Amino acid sequence: MASAPAQDNNSAAKRVAVVGAGVSGLAAAYKLSQRGLNVTIFEAEERAGGKLKSVSHDGLIWDEGANTMTESEGNVSYLLDNLGLRDKQQFPISQHKRYIAKNGTPVLLPSNPIALIKSNILSTQSKIQLLLEPFLWKKNSNSKMSDKHESVGGFFRRHFGQEVVDHLIDPFVAGLNAGDPESLSMYHAFPDLWNLEKKFGSIIVGAVRSKISFKKGEGQGMNASSKSKRRKRGSFSFLGGMQTLTDALCEEVGKDKVNLQTRVLELSYPCSQESQLSNWSISYALDFDKHLKEQCFDAVIMTAPLCDVKQMKITKRGKPFVLDFIPEVSYMPLSVVITSFKKENVRRPLEGFGVLVPSKEQQNGLKSLGTLFSSMMFPDRTPSDLYLYTTFIGGSRNQELARASRDELKKIVAADLRQLLGAEGEPTFVNHLYWSKAFPLYGHDYNSVIGAIDKMEKDLPGFFYAGNHRGGLSVGKAISSGCKAADLVISYLDSSLENNLSRENCT
Repeated sequence: MASAPAQDNNSAAKRVAVVGAGVSGLAAAYKLSQRGLNVTIFEAEERAGGKLKSVSHDGLIWDEGANTMTESEGNVSYLLDNLGLRDKQQFPISQHKRYIAKNGTPVLLPSNPIALIKSNILSTQSKIQLLLEPFLWKKNSNSKMSDKHESVGGFFRRHFGQEVVDHLIDPFVAGLNAGDPESLSMYHAFPDLWNLEKKFGSIIVGAVRSKISFKKGEGQGMNASSKSKRRKRGSFSFLGGMQTLTDALCEEVGKDKVNLQTRVLELSYPCSQESQLSNWSISYALDFDKHLKEQCFDAVIMTAPLCDVKQMKITKRGKPFVLDFIPEVSYMPLSVVITSFKKENVRRPLEGFGVLVPSKEQQNGLKSLGTLFSSMMFPDRTPSDLYLYTTFIGGSRNQELARASRDELKKIVAADLRQLLGAEGEPTFVNHLYWSKAFPLYGHDYNSVIGAIDKMEKDLPGFFYAGNHRGGLSVGKAISSGCKAADLVISYLDSSLENNLSRENCT
């Protein structure tokens, strides 16, 4: 593992507080510590890692939050290389075999456009619309383009029709963020695709050209030796589960820097009028000690959910900084149910990543959002005589069902797996975890949320926000958000120091 560089004289005294020990907060803390800054992390829960939570029990290994991630963000590559995690990466077996439920039965998703045209997932009319999309949506045509308030469903319906939304987009967004196509904002949920339409008109043409451009740039930037060592692509996890990543971050930052069961209650700017920088004062309480404690910092990175930030008391130069401009954020509740079955009791096991369930399949008796074939992806995570499954229930599709009891959820999962995979009898193991705020909903009015975050950062010098409330919901996006916040802190502290030195030289 990489060691932190030696501190320079100017950075030795700089202290940064990171509120929240999820993956974005830990990534920010790691990058700051690599620059020699003194980092302190405050985490209200009893463990670090946030929604990256891996469990090992009786020969079973499973994740209760994110199960995989991708290396689409440069900061992910930075962490994997510097943390020495390349050897611990674990790629799912047959990860390109993915299924959707149609008429109550799993159907293999085509792996390319030609296979999609040949498949029976879509009607002939929808296939024709797919083929015509590059011609109907030429750049600078008179066709209506997306605005920032259009839903994901509306966007894809314009380009490909309702059937594509029902059978492909709906299950995809449910599996990605537990949302639904009509509630999600295209501009916020899928900004890359939104920009493709602005640039190319056709989504298909834009995707093809972007892929060609990426491969061309990748080839030009690699020599013969590096090309031969081209890294494997696609979704991946780690030996032992996704928490391996956050455990490595904690280890590198220093476990003594991570204050667990410590709730931040008050923030005050500045800490001291006499300080060289306009410092922040943070008041916090330990769960086992209700007395407030206080520390001063030169900057703050906040990664707590906005609903928790609104509960904090913030003062600026002795006056309350009222947070009533932060709008209410909708969060998607989600239950994660882990089950195992004897292999002999599963009549139709499927090799691959998993199966997603469109909302229309509720009329066929399926109530879950989808199931990952955990032991098919990672055979080392279960004894050889068992299949391990991870099923998701709730989201915007059925928020009340996400809050159901363990016994009720067990019945739902058993019924869905019986219909989809022929899993008979009782599961040999059941585990249930309920996330009351699994994901923030990037809804049609999400501009107000982004505006509130921007306002906090603008009005509070040295205060920076990171996490999945801005920039994307994936693990990679969360990591990138934390690293970007760390870069902003470094620039802020450097500029503040330069300003102080300039003032001293002028006196």
